[in-house]
Amino acid sequence: MNKQKLTAIFVPAFIVLALDQLTKWLIRTSPELQNKVLIEGWLQFYYTKNPGMALGIDVFSTPVISVIAILAVSGILFYIIKNIEEATIGYLFCMGLIIGGAFGNISDRLFMGLIMDYGGVLEGHVVDFIYFSLQIGDWTVFPYIFNVADVAISCSIIFILIFNRRFFITQNGESETEESVTESEVKTDSTLN
Repeated sequence: MNKQKLTAIFVPAFIVLALDQLTKWLIRTSPELQNKVLIEGWLQFYYTKNPGMALGIDVFSTPVISVIAILAVSGILFYIIKNIEEATIGYLFCMGLIIGGAFGNISDRLFMGLIMDYGGVLEGHVVDFIYFSLQIGDWTVFPYIFNVADVAISCSIIFILIFNRRFFITQNGESETEESVTESEVKTDSTLN
């Protein structure tokens, strides 16, 4: 397996996981940060514990959400490792951010109930604290509270969507869409002859 490609996945994953857990620990253990305005009317820390899914979706119980998250991340990691030789460094870097962010939130689900003494393994709530408090009239522009893991996951998905033609390159250097167009042109030319 290519060492450079493994580094492209696991270094960003480790950095995101470490930053995520460090910032969550700081918020949990520093009461003065738990409700602190950083930029008046725009940005503040607002400490919360999310038992549900992203964007406050609360359809399943916390243990069920935890198991689903673990299975999903395991599947994504398996897919990445299986296809690592065809993947580009940019794609692997973004997937490393996603994996690191996912493990950051999963570790909260696994251990936070035990650490904070309100539940067991898989019953932990995800620590969220970043809040864009901008309001237009009575409407909050982005009413969700999130964390470093969520930022890494969201930014990575945005990068993949914006730069997808650069991230999905085949081994011979052509994008998959260009290659499929070339193959269809060859088939069309051969049928016309």
